[in-house]
Amino acid sequence: MNFVLVQDLALILVLAGIATVIFKWLRQPVILGYIVAGFLAGEGTDILPTVEDVTDVEIWAKIGVIFLLFGLGLEFSFKKLLGVGRNALIAAAVIIPAMILLGFVAGQLLGWSPADSFMTGCMICMSSTIIIIKALSDLGLRQRKFTQIILGVLIFEDLAGVVMMVLMSSFSEVSGAQTGVLLSILKLVFYLVLWLVCGIFFIPAILKKFRGMMNDETMLIVSVGLCFGMVSFAIKVGFSAEFGAFVMGSVLAETVEAERIEKLMSPLKDLFGAIFFISVGMMIRPEVLATYWLPIVVISVTVVVGQMIFGTIGTLLSGEKLEDAVQGGFCLVQVGEFAFIVANAGTESGLCSSFLYPVVVAVSVITIFVTPFMMKVAPLAFGVIQKKIPEKWLHTLDNRTTNEKNDETKSVWKSLLLSLTEILGVYGVVSTAIVVIASGYLFPALMELENTTLSVCLRVLLLIAIVLLLSPLLRAIMVKKNHSKEYRFLMAEGRLSLFAVMALTISRFVASAAFVYFTIHSAFPSLNSIISLIISLGLCYLFIKVRAVKYYSILIERRFFHNLNMREYEKQKEIEQKNIFKNSSLSKSLSIHDLHLSEFTVEANASCIGKTLIELNYRNVYNIQIVSIIRGKKRINIPEGREMLFPEDRLLVLGTDSDIKRLTDEFADKTEGFQENKSVSLEQIVIKEGSSLVGVTILDSGIKVKAKCLVVGLEKHGVSLISPSIKTKFEVGDILWVVGEKDGIDMIKQDNIREEVFDEKE
Repeated sequence: MNFVLVQDLALILVLAGIATVIFKWLRQPVILGYIVAGFLAGEGTDILPTVEDVTDVEIWAKIGVIFLLFGLGLEFSFKKLLGVGRNALIAAAVIIPAMILLGFVAGQLLGWSPADSFMTGCMICMSSTIIIIKALSDLGLRQRKFTQIILGVLIFEDLAGVVMMVLMSSFSEVSGAQTGVLLSILKLVFYLVLWLVCGIFFIPAILKKFRGMMNDETMLIVSVGLCFGMVSFAIKVGFSAEFGAFVMGSVLAETVEAERIEKLMSPLKDLFGAIFFISVGMMIRPEVLATYWLPIVVISVTVVVGQMIFGTIGTLLSGEKLEDAVQGGFCLVQVGEFAFIVANAGTESGLCSSFLYPVVVAVSVITIFVTPFMMKVAPLAFGVIQKKIPEKWLHTLDNRTTNEKNDETKSVWKSLLLSLTEILGVYGVVSTAIVVIASGYLFPALMELENTTLSVCLRVLLLIAIVLLLSPLLRAIMVKKNHSKEYRFLMAEGRLSLFAVMALTISRFVASAAFVYFTIHSAFPSLNSIISLIISLGLCYLFIKVRAVKYYSILIERRFFHNLNMREYEKQKEIEQKNIFKNSSLSKSLSIHDLHLSEFTVEANASCIGKTLIELNYRNVYNIQIVSIIRGKKRINIPEGREMLFPEDRLLVLGTDSDIKRLTDEFADKTEGFQENKSVSLEQIVIKEGSSLVGVTILDSGIKVKAKCLVVGLEKHGVSLISPSIKTKFEVGDILWVVGEKDGIDMIKQDNIREEVFDEKE
């Protein structure tokens, strides 16, 4: 057994535990505690014992990165990416490129190489989801409207980080060749779509089928197995382990077991994630910090100032009011934990210098530390800005709308082309994968058979199987949307639109025929090309006309979308209620008045527990409406006034930022200080001669009222009574069985309960 590994783990985890407690006491993020623990355990200091075998810790740290990315994928979900909306995309499209450019400029001014400067920009463009959510919760801003945009921006930033890690190996391999990088991007898109489509088509159905057989232990093993299986496959096809973990997490995020898997994986993610952040701290060297103190200060200032400016501009352009935009921009002023992963990948691939890692870690520590202070300063900054800009401009910014009247034909073309792109992307990628596997592996293997007749027969059978497998997919490529309202509108619009639509239809037919042609040519390379082309066109025509192909095409599509939406079916009522406000025209008019939906959880010991909505009168007191109450699996939409609130109720509330902010304390835990968790016990007490309880009934004894105990049994004259009557009198020699807290039982044993009752009555 490797005792060095055990000693190293014991050292770093003990230090991490101590640092975590200290940093929680200081109200600082625990990530900083992990980094400090790693710094103390690393070779950079001699204050405490240091790690003996860094290699083993690095292996554990890499496992930690895999679990972190797997957890990110579980929380991510590509449907969530589409759900955050256009506004978050606009803000992210401003912030990410601007911060990359700003980091590049800062690196160039410091005299760094273009590669180091560019990598610096990539690292500082991503803020910390963990830090921002914690700071928003601590400052009571979690329910504010602008946080929805900020959390959406963080989702896009995380996705950008994943893409950066995937592309780093490509940049390293092709030494900057644009063609190679472009091919790597296309390869990334191809595998991403293929894995997601196949994963969503098969995995949710498999998990649902064996759901009754999977306890928590089995589900954990299956989830980790799927994660590492995808990691291995991603590495084999040339991607990073982190990318594979992220993709599998995104696939499982679409299943009904997503919350359960996330809960089961949480301890593993926390443990190995802590080791990763500790390993980050171990990379810090005091001499490096002393040498690069100026770049650290410059990059820190660049991050804070840059995010303040571009974060505010991006949030403002997304449609938020100026006040909320300033608050949002000031939230993003830190370098997130994703930067460590990107820095590590960049260092390992040789894209940046080794000094950049500890510099970015130091910048992250500084910016994370100042984040809460910047968020508190945001209202003051808005006050200054408000005084500097004309009132007319301020009114225009706060009352503008993002609705634009587009040309109807352009709008229809846009809708149609987006739909066709999705169809061609999904069905085309899966079809390409089938053809590539057949032509690259299966047909060549059959051609190598010595028996020519057997080889031809097997290739014919395999060709028929591949064509049948492709038929429903290619039919979808050729005919989907051909009878849609967009198609009908454009065909009636005019001659130019009609020709364009016909050309689009023909090109889709030709593209489908190309798949069949390539498959036939792979099976029988010597076959005449014209004959292969005629057969391909004829088969595609049959795909359109044969009803069985249409049936299976529709069946596959329904199965896919059923699996994709399986998780939503469990929460359909909740989603529908939210979408009423999110997607309807009412939402647009309400947003002008700053009305939006927020969700609260009624905590234990909240002041509202046990009261009806009529008694609470939130509508008049706080000017808000409770739209829904979610209680376990039960949902109460538009609750009546007689409805009571209970602990762990989730409330969907409609109101303005200011009204919701005043409401926050109503649902918080009102327990003050440390509440001792007193347990109860069952004990036996014998009534002795001279006891004040002799001749007194259970009711008059004060055992229940004063001592807060309960007589559950009484043994009198050798006869046992269970739950004796409250009128039963105690006698000498009786044996009582009493349940209660220790203090109350001691009071009875000391025989002073009776006197206290008499004193109270007097």
